[in-house]
Amino acid sequence: MLKIVKYLIVLLVAIALIVVVRGLLHRPSVTVLQSERVIALDESRLITNLSASLVFPTISFQESNADDHVAFTQFQNWLTDTYPAFHRNLELQKFNQTLLFKWQGADTTLQPVLVTGHYDVVPVIPGTEGLWTHPPFSGHIEDGYIWGRGALDDKSGVIGMVEAATYLLARDYQPLRTIYFSFGHDEEIGGAMGAGLVADYFKKQGVQLLWSLDEGSFLLDGFIPGIDRLVAAVNVAEKGSLTLQLVGKSEGGHSSMPPPQTAAGILAEAITKLEKNPMPGGLEGLSLAMFDTLSREMPFINRLLFANRWLFGGLIDRSLEQSPETNAMLRTTTAVTMLSGSVKVNVLPIEATAMVNFRLHPRDTVEEVIAHVNRVVADENVDVRRVNFGGWNGEPASTVSSWDAVGFSIIQQAVLDIYPNALVAPGLMVAASDSRHYGKVADDAYRFNPFPISAGEFTGFHGTNERISSASFISGVKVYIGILESGSSR
Repeated sequence: MLKIVKYLIVLLVAIALIVVVRGLLHRPSVTVLQSERVIALDESRLITNLSASLVFPTISFQESNADDHVAFTQFQNWLTDTYPAFHRNLELQKFNQTLLFKWQGADTTLQPVLVTGHYDVVPVIPGTEGLWTHPPFSGHIEDGYIWGRGALDDKSGVIGMVEAATYLLARDYQPLRTIYFSFGHDEEIGGAMGAGLVADYFKKQGVQLLWSLDEGSFLLDGFIPGIDRLVAAVNVAEKGSLTLQLVGKSEGGHSSMPPPQTAAGILAEAITKLEKNPMPGGLEGLSLAMFDTLSREMPFINRLLFANRWLFGGLIDRSLEQSPETNAMLRTTTAVTMLSGSVKVNVLPIEATAMVNFRLHPRDTVEEVIAHVNRVVADENVDVRRVNFGGWNGEPASTVSSWDAVGFSIIQQAVLDIYPNALVAPGLMVAASDSRHYGKVADDAYRFNPFPISAGEFTGFHGTNERISSASFISGVKVYIGILESGSSR
C-alpha cells in the first residue's frame, strides 16, 4: 500500500511539473517591435469628410420602397463631388444602389483583390432619438469624436477606403494587381440585391478574387481580461443564421376558465428547454487558434490552463461560456427574439409563437440545428417551423479562410505598421456581413475594420450614441493605405 502511495505522489509531482513547464513555454513568439510607419494626412479634411457622410440617412428598412433611396442617391452624388480623383481614375458599375469600382492593375494575369464595405445603416429605434448626445444624423464633431449612425457600421470603413485610395492616387500610385472596391447599399438586410449581384457578376465574368476584405471585428481595446494590448481579430469566417418559429398550441376560450396549461405556457416550457440545452460547443478549430494566440499574452495562471487543455479543457470551456461574447465563439447560439399570443387580454390564445434566431458555428449545419430543436422540445403540442423571409430561410456558416495565406499576412503587416504593439489573431465573426456573398468568389475572405474601439464605444454599434474617435479613424485610414499598397503588389 505504501508503495502505491509513493508511486501516486511521484506521478502527481511529475504531472505538476509537466503542467508548470508547459505553462512557462506557452508564450508568444519572440518578435522585434518595429517602428510605427509615418504617413502624413490632412487629418482635418478626413474628419470633416467622414462627418459629412453621416448626414445622409441611408437607412435600410426591412420593407423597402423607392422613396427610401433618395438619401442613397444624395450620398452617391456627395461621394462623386468629394472624391473626383477616385471617380476619374476608377471604372464604376452600379448594381442597384451598390457601387463597384475597378482600379485596373498593370499586370492583368494576376488575380484581383476586393476591399468592401457598406454605406447603408440600421434605423434609429423610434422614440430613442432624444437619448442621443448628438442627433443621429448630424455628423457632429466634438471632444475628439465623430457622432452619428454609420460612424462604426460602416461608413467609416467606406470613407476610409476611399481616402486611402485618394492618398495613393495623389502620389501617382499604379497598382500591379487590380483592386475592386464594392460599397453595398443593402448589407443590413442581407445584401442580396447588392453584394449578391456583384458576386454573381464576378462569377459570370470568370473573376476569382485572390482575397477579399470586408467589415468585421475592430482593434479591440480592453475587451479581453489580462491583455493590455490592442487585439486585432481578423475574422476568417462568419457564422450562419437560421430563424425558427416555435408554436405552442392549445384550445382557446375565455380567460376566466383557463386549462391547466395554456398555449403560452406550453410555449414557455419549450423556450426554457431550448435555453437550458444549447447546441454543443467547445474550444476547437478556429476558436482554439484564436485563444491559443491570445492566451500567450495573459497572466501565468491563464497561460498554464490554456497550455494544458488536455487537463483543464472542461474548466476553460465552462469559464468562456459565462461571457456572451466568448460563448458565441464556442457554439451555435440560441436567441428568442419575438413573442406573440392572444389578440385580447381576456382571450386564451389558440397559438402562442416565438421567433428563435440561431447563429450557426462552422461545425454545425442548418439541418443539425433543426434536428436539435425538435429533439430538445419533443412536445406534440409544439410545432417547429422554418421561417421563410422572401425566399431566404437560413444559411450555414461560411467556409473558414486560411490565416496562413498572403491576404492575412498583408492585413497583419498593415496593422503592425501603424500599431506595432498590436496582437493579431484569426477570429470568428459572430454576426453576418456581405462576405457571405463575396466569399463565394474569393480564395480567402477576411473581415476586419482597422479602427481601435473600447467596450464603451462598442455599445453604439446598432445602438444609441454611435460614434468613432477621430484618432481611431485617422489611424485606420493609414492601415487601409498599407493594405492597398501591399495587396496590389503581392
